Amino acid sequence: MKIRSAVVVSAALLLAACGGGGQIGDSNSGGTAANKKLVLIPGITAEPFYISMRCGFEEAAKAAGYEVDTQAPAKFDAAQQTPIVTGVLASKPAAVLIAPTDDKAMAGPMKQLKDAGIKVVEVDTKLQDTSIALSSISSDNEQGGKLAAETLDKLAGGRSGSVLVLNTKAGTSTTDARAKGFEEAIKAFPNLRYIGQQYTDNEPATAASKVTATLAANPNLIGVFATNLNTGEGAATGLRNAGKTGAVNLVGFDASPKQVQDLQAGTVQALIAQDPATIGKRGVEQAVAAIDGRETQRDIETDLVAITKDDASANSKYFYKQSC
Repeated sequence: MKIRSAVVVSAALLLAACGGGGQIGDSNSGGTAANKKLVLIPGITAEPFYISMRCGFEEAAKAAGYEVDTQAPAKFDAAQQTPIVTGVLASKPAAVLIAPTDDKAMAGPMKQLKDAGIKVVEVDTKLQDTSIALSSISSDNEQGGKLAAETLDKLAGGRSGSVLVLNTKAGTSTTDARAKGFEEAIKAFPNLRYIGQQYTDNEPATAASKVTATLAANPNLIGVFATNLNTGEGAATGLRNAGKTGAVNLVGFDASPKQVQDLQAGTVQALIAQDPATIGKRGVEQAVAAIDGRETQRDIETDLVAITKDDASANSKYFYKQSC
């Protein structure tokens, strides 16, 4: 009986190895390969903020033993980001780090990721629906807007005039929060008259034309707060074309190479810089924790700093990259 049992067991093992449960080395249904892949979906391609985020993402992911992939839309647009999410869904990575380009429109595509068992972590921007992502890592954007208002007041030096906010797209959680923080904080400075915000569709050329039109209607314009990188670069162009560089204080958000160059040249008077590399790193930490079944932190905020020409060198660690 003992010999017969051994034969039966050996046959069963041989059958399991040769078929019935899949080929040797098969990694479907949550195999090692799928569980070791992280995907980053930024808001737009080739933008220094998101490049810096990708650098932090790749460094942290590789250190944790994960494969990495980054796929970004050509424009900050939900219609372009949605098919990328759909394509990533088909590849079934362990987790996706994503900067949703619309706080409502991207909820459906991102929920598909979650429903497929893929861990979802928001980086930079976030949805209104807080039930989809396990964690959201971003700057304290309302605080950034407040910091911009305080900085504009210092630059004004007690002079009176109008101030404008240039926002990017309605429904972008980060820039809407910056505009809100600015609008609340500017009330503390009666010498600065807030004339509202205008949207640029994230196009530098549109930002430039908005500045030109505002100057024509408000010759006492003393300050502009541009809520993101593209808007800031466009605003600088508009002021330059109008011959108002330096006469109108420009506070930009983000520290791209072009923005830093404009700061050092005096085209921009101050920058509110984020720490995108740390956002990428913290996103990986939260994704890996979720994959491992460990506790995640729902909301994480990273540093912001106001940079002027005088203290630019001391804050160079916040300058964004064009490559890793």
